[in-house]
Amino acid sequence: MEYLEIKETRNYDDAKYLRAKERITEVKEFYSKLLRSALTIVLLAAINYYTNEWRFMWFLWAAFGISISMAYKATKVFGMNPFFSKDWEERKIQEFMNEDEKQNRWK
Repeated sequence: MEYLEIKETRNYDDAKYLRAKERITEVKEFYSKLLRSALTIVLLAAINYYTNEWRFMWFLWAAFGISISMAYKATKVFGMNPFFSKDWEERKIQEFMNEDEKQNRWK
């Protein structure tokens, strides 16, 4: 019995470790993308300046698009999405499981 409890605890700890490692990978990728995006905006701003000396600041359109993309990625990585949180996900899973149970009850 003790061996089983130790094994279950170890499996749970391993699963937690793997989830934490995946999360760290996501965060590292986000910061890497953030840095690349910032460098891209700076490069586009420099090109914009050297081609027309700020008469028309077209690089701001690219910066706006990149910012929207990064905001979306940040909500995914850091779990800041108010619409599809973990709690919402768990409720939906439970709801779908209950529906499935009702449909298959008489089969």
